[in-house]
Amino acid sequence: MVRDGIYYAAGSLAGGALVIWLGLSWLAVPFFLFGAFCLWFFRDPERQVPDGPVAVSPADGTVMSIVAEKSDLSRISIFLNVFDVHVNRTPVGGVIRNVEYHRGKFLVASKEAASDENEQNTVVVETADGARVMFKQIAGIIARRIVFNRRSGDVLATGERIGLMKFGSRMDVLFGPEWEITVKPRQRVRAASSVIARRRDR
Repeated sequence: MVRDGIYYAAGSLAGGALVIWLGLSWLAVPFFLFGAFCLWFFRDPERQVPDGPVAVSPADGTVMSIVAEKSDLSRISIFLNVFDVHVNRTPVGGVIRNVEYHRGKFLVASKEAASDENEQNTVVVETADGARVMFKQIAGIIARRIVFNRRSGDVLATGERIGLMKFGSRMDVLFGPEWEITVKPRQRVRAASSVIARRRDR
């Protein structure tokens, strides 16, 4: 479990205990329900990371779209609903070359405009053979807190934890022409274990 979940749950359970102590037992139910939800929402299961020259999903969710972008890039957009695991993983192993946080809007994360206009954290990872993959943690109308606990220069293994999104969000991954996309729109994917792209030349 992510530490944040323990804090949220502890605060909510403490609030429930307080209203019971004040003699307002009926008001304690929402506190206890929210505490239980937080313990479930911030779960962080272990995953089996596949071997080989592949890129894995950075998040649990549903592939919303696969779009051809400028400079021969292909973008995979993954939507996380409130019931998905929200711990994020790096799609490829390598060195973090750049991290940029962009302030922006809080549009519904499933909208195409959210990819460019919403508040987001953009990360570029360079693999051992020099290929670069970019991914974005994108805030939504509910998820307004992006957590990224790495920094430029850090070395990552494929599928390694890098942060989380709180309460519904979106993640985009951008691949160059050296990658073959292996997922389709509306496909469900799991962080670190679902292959979303494979190297063409490996």
